[in-house]
Amino acid sequence: MSIFIEPIKQIYKYRRIVRSTALIEIKKKYAGSALGIIWMVVYPLLFLATYATVYGLVFKVRYPGLTTPEYVAVIFSGLIIFLGFNESIVSGIQSVTSNSGLIKNTLFPIEMIPVRTVLCSQVTQIVGSIMLLVLLLVLKRWTMLTPLIIIIMSLEILMEIGLTWILSSINVIMKDLQNIIGLLMLLIMMASPIAYPVSMIPESMRVYMVINPVYCFIIANQEIMVYGAIPERYIIVGMLVWSLFFFVVGYVFFNKMKRAFIDNV
Repeated sequence: MSIFIEPIKQIYKYRRIVRSTALIEIKKKYAGSALGIIWMVVYPLLFLATYATVYGLVFKVRYPGLTTPEYVAVIFSGLIIFLGFNESIVSGIQSVTSNSGLIKNTLFPIEMIPVRTVLCSQVTQIVGSIMLLVLLLVLKRWTMLTPLIIIIMSLEILMEIGLTWILSSINVIMKDLQNIIGLLMLLIMMASPIAYPVSMIPESMRVYMVINPVYCFIIANQEIMVYGAIPERYIIVGMLVWSLFFFVVGYVFFNKMKRAFIDNV
């Protein structure tokens, strides 16, 4: 238990400096954009429009008992999970190598750099979640389970921080990893049931879908937000296992690798 509490204590200890620097990074990210903060809304909507067009109009995928707006809500509830995961990992993998000046900074512990990057990457998911909540309110799909979206996002963030600790450490030694991750994210997106029901996956293959780290989070978000139902037990267990495993292992791995940073960054 103490091995889980230690990284939590470190994040809490440096919470103010992480929060303040994260806000600065977010402002810098959108300052050079022509659309500015409007991009936070446009970005997830573009993805949603693409998914809805391809799967709804081209492949004509249908969910039994759902209207078209409700089907869009299903897509969006899965899509925002993937977008948050994708942005965190893709940005986080370079968080150490792109912040070499902070490695020797005793005021800002290096293990907080990936944490800051992951938190900055949550903007898209948070904005998307707010839009989803508004859509569900219009569709009268709010239930007593709706607030559980906070727990799903919190567990996902823990998993993303842990993965980023691992990948950003490896990327210091193996610079090609960032290119591999870009391809892997594409494969994960295609393999994730964002716009098609799990029933379309052959039953013999469903057990292997849990290998996809965002699979359980996507299914849980869709079940809770759109259907107002508690996900199956293996989905809940999958979320807990992935988030706690990567968070703990990632912290230990990152601290083991810190000695190699100064010589390689």
